[in-house]
Amino acid sequence: MEKERETLQAWKERVEQELDRVVAFWTEHSHDQEHGGFFTCLGRDGKVYDDLKYVWLQGRQVWMYCHLYRKFERFRRPELLESAKAGGEFLLRCARVAPPGKKCAFVLTRDGRPVKVQRTIFSECFYIMAMNELWRVTGEARYQSEAVEMMDQIVHWVQKDPVGLGRPWLSGAPASESMAVPMVLLNLVDQLGEADKEMTSKYAELGDWCAQRILQHVQRDGQAVLENVSEDGKELPGCLGRHQNAGHALEAGWFLLRHATRKGDPELRAYVIDKFLLLPFRSGWDPDHGGLLYFQDVDGLCPTQLEWAMKLWWPHSEAMIAFLMGYRDSGDPALLHLFYQVAEYTFRKFRDPEHGEWFGYLNRDGTVALTIKGGPFKGCFHVPRCLAMCEEMLDALLSR
Repeated sequence: MEKERETLQAWKERVEQELDRVVAFWTEHSHDQEHGGFFTCLGRDGKVYDDLKYVWLQGRQVWMYCHLYRKFERFRRPELLESAKAGGEFLLRCARVAPPGKKCAFVLTRDGRPVKVQRTIFSECFYIMAMNELWRVTGEARYQSEAVEMMDQIVHWVQKDPVGLGRPWLSGAPASESMAVPMVLLNLVDQLGEADKEMTSKYAELGDWCAQRILQHVQRDGQAVLENVSEDGKELPGCLGRHQNAGHALEAGWFLLRHATRKGDPELRAYVIDKFLLLPFRSGWDPDHGGLLYFQDVDGLCPTQLEWAMKLWWPHSEAMIAFLMGYRDSGDPALLHLFYQVAEYTFRKFRDPEHGEWFGYLNRDGTVALTIKGGPFKGCFHVPRCLAMCEEMLDALLSR
């Protein structure tokens, strides 16, 4: 028992130090002092190689800064909050393509002009996270109004009428559902409902709906989690139906664990640990080189995605959160040992001891494929969120 506490303490210190280094990288290199918002296309040493701004990543970094400011005494620094507010104001000014319409851009120029729009809900989801967290740290009601208005628009698009997304109806396209949609909505239910009885009540039914839709992705008599299923929860034909994404399954797993805790449902917790933590890990962990394969085909056929065998930063970040949360909630030591296994691989392979932050893209053998620290999809989010959540959970475990 004493040896276990020593290991937990060592990991807490390791994670805490790494969080400080990661945040320092972004505060030093990513702030746009002229227009507000953040540069995310950063090379290994933090040099900006493209000044396009990706709305997903703008919202995520605002959320991350506010979350750190709110949850950690050492990050309660005025300059962090001011940078978050500048990023939030940049989003308020520029994120929407055609105000008063709600649709947000995917890419903006440095000064905020729209470049590209995605026909999905994800830019809007990270806009909501940013606005809600800004409200929590500033108390300014206008941020919360933005968050709730956009949330209600997204729910309308997803559950009632997707026309506003601009996606054409095509007669040959299968009526499919990606796990990403109910996943991100469930995370928003948790975000908006934190310590807020009114929002918890408002979105309780939506949370249940999201959980039910995610659970439909458990297929093959409970032996596989598939990324895409039909709208009525059946397996789809072809590559689309056979597609597996272990990182998404693990991330959905810890979203569902929080939902099970809110519901006081130990049976759901046990099911989630089995199907969304252990199952994806067993199928997704590379037996030859370690690490999680990015994509797989459930029938063992060759995936069509060129990057399928790469190792990416975010699935490993999500796995660290999922296994530590699973251990915290269940007490099963096997989950703690899986946390150690994933964390050791992740710190050894992704971490850059010379320039800070983590590499995002590794080859199958764990060598660095891309030296960039940020780009169109990697910003100040998965790594610091993982480290912050793991630090909090390790601290709670050591306090028991």
